[in-house]
Amino acid sequence: MSCSRGGGPEAGGRRLELKPCRLEGLSTQALCGTHEVFEDRAAKAGRKIPLRVVVVPALAAQPQPDPLVLLAGGPGQAASRTPVLGAVERIRRYRDIVLVDQRGTGDSNPLKCEVSTPGEGLASAMEEGDVAEKLRACREGWDADLRQYTTPVAMDDLDEVREALGYAKVNLWGVSYGTRAALVYMRQHPERVRTAILDSVAPLSLYLPLYTSRDGQRALELLLSHCEKDEACAKAYPELRPRLDALLARLEKAPEQVRVAHPRTGVPEDFPLTRKVFLASLFGQLYIPEVASLVPLMLDRATRGDWAPFVALSLLMTDSTESSMSRGMYFAVVCSEDAPFYDAAAVEREAKGTIFGPTQGLEVLAACEGWPRATLPAGYHDPVTSEVPTLLLSGELDPVTPPSWAEDAKRTLKNSLHVVVPGVGHNTMGSECARSLMGALLDQGSVAGLKPTCGAGLARPPFFTSFAGPVP
Repeated sequence: MSCSRGGGPEAGGRRLELKPCRLEGLSTQALCGTHEVFEDRAAKAGRKIPLRVVVVPALAAQPQPDPLVLLAGGPGQAASRTPVLGAVERIRRYRDIVLVDQRGTGDSNPLKCEVSTPGEGLASAMEEGDVAEKLRACREGWDADLRQYTTPVAMDDLDEVREALGYAKVNLWGVSYGTRAALVYMRQHPERVRTAILDSVAPLSLYLPLYTSRDGQRALELLLSHCEKDEACAKAYPELRPRLDALLARLEKAPEQVRVAHPRTGVPEDFPLTRKVFLASLFGQLYIPEVASLVPLMLDRATRGDWAPFVALSLLMTDSTESSMSRGMYFAVVCSEDAPFYDAAAVEREAKGTIFGPTQGLEVLAACEGWPRATLPAGYHDPVTSEVPTLLLSGELDPVTPPSWAEDAKRTLKNSLHVVVPGVGHNTMGSECARSLMGALLDQGSVAGLKPTCGAGLARPPFFTSFAGPVP
């Protein structure tokens, strides 16, 4: 069924059959379908793989002809399972929202690989584990040519879906890794893009995860500095920096033997906590300012030997990540598009002087050993040059794609505006100001006249000074 109205895709001829369906978090009906593509697009032969396609129809009787297409993050998140539709309710009044699970994610031949299992015991959840070993075991079970699961291939998939849906042009909305995907689509199919919104920008010059220690250190320094300048936080948690340094020195010498009641079962459990696991979890807690508001409390308690807040925050972030990510797809992208372009020396150099160190980058290099090498287009990592009206959004506190990366992308996006949202971390859609800018760009099809600043009065959410919350 086409379910097209007025200026919608019917004029272009929808060839993809869509049927009514329900999406989690969406009260009204959506339309779902499957579009098959060749796994090897260049050969145009052999095995085909299904792509899950979802259209959330515009509410207006006469909608705008060009939809908003979400490009999800990760790499590894499925667009149809990304809980962001609430952020675009205003846009949906007049425009379809299109969600396509990128190959390797969601219901599009997913490359599943659980590095950790939600709901497991604390000893298992808090162990270091061997990512490379687990990944090799997963690879043996995948029915996929891993050389075909790259961003350029996926963006040609997306354009094929666009054509099958009958849209002449689209508005791109990329989030995190989805901004890389959007930039690649803009380069490969420039005539098909009306506008682009890049939220938490990861340009082609950002090699994952080469710079995460440096950018994470920046976010941690901002948090500690903000706590020191906040009267209530500074009073509740005096000398937090030196106490954190002492804790890390202690963990460097030997793992901490921890006994904590499991946050879900209440049953006390014992496990050794290493410096590596502690820092990996701390890094994840910096993504969301509302979670980061608990970090000073967590650090204060941890330095005193109370690990319960740390464990609770760790499980919260781990379960959220594992339930929404195709871990295999993450490595399919990174092992082809990123890891081949740096080495261990570069990882050590970029991590120098940070508490997070080179661990994450070195783990990725180890996991990518023996990975089938994909062929990338010539000049793949060159900056993307485009005339498309583009809104770049950055969170001031973002630990992985801080505002400097958007500035890097902006240099060759000739018709663009970069706006930094104060008090926000990775993904700015929680900000009404960012949503308003996004809607304005789509309404007028131009960045002209858009506010160059966002929420001047915004600030980081207040720090928790007790489990009851911030001091009023």
